[in-house]
Amino acid sequence: MLDAAFFVRWMTAAAAVIDREADRLTELDSPIGDADHGRNMQRGFAAVVTALEAEPPATPGATLIAAGRKLISSVGGASGPLYGTLLRRAGKAFGEAPQVSAEELRAGLAAGADAVAQLGGSAPGDKTMLDALVPGIEALATSFDAAAAASEKGALATVPMLARKGRASYLGERSIGHQDPGATSSALLFAALAEVAK
Repeated sequence: MLDAAFFVRWMTAAAAVIDREADRLTELDSPIGDADHGRNMQRGFAAVVTALEAEPPATPGATLIAAGRKLISSVGGASGPLYGTLLRRAGKAFGEAPQVSAEELRAGLAAGADAVAQLGGSAPGDKTMLDALVPGIEALATSFDAAAAASEKGALATVPMLARKGRASYLGERSIGHQDPGATSSALLFAALAEVAK
């Protein structure tokens, strides 16, 4: 069972891996976006860690809701609302439970991904964060490591895709051949999850 401290460790590990990979995320964002994804995510997750350290939430749900709220208020562009929605919706799915199971985590994140799809009007195959989120969430039914591998594979699979949503979609055919930065940062979340679950 996963308690609030586990989710704080997850957000802390996510902040660390995003900090390490920020330059790469921005490089991926340069040809098909605003070249700010890495910096935005870096700033947002650093703010999440600061907030969680200042006032540690008592439950898994409260932890993700607080993290999501902080991302929405501190990350520019579309990433803040999308990642914030993912985490807040998952947190709401947990309710007031003091601990959640791996299956409840999977179900919560699935609800979060559905909310992201609704907010962005997107689906898997559109070259967005959903292309890493959805396979990662599905693979959570097997293990945390399987989820990390599946989400990474999903991010890599965006390279040959034509972007149908988001800033990259404005480029049309020129979006082909580039890895989606949002899918890449989503895969980093699963990498951090697998790390703290060990």
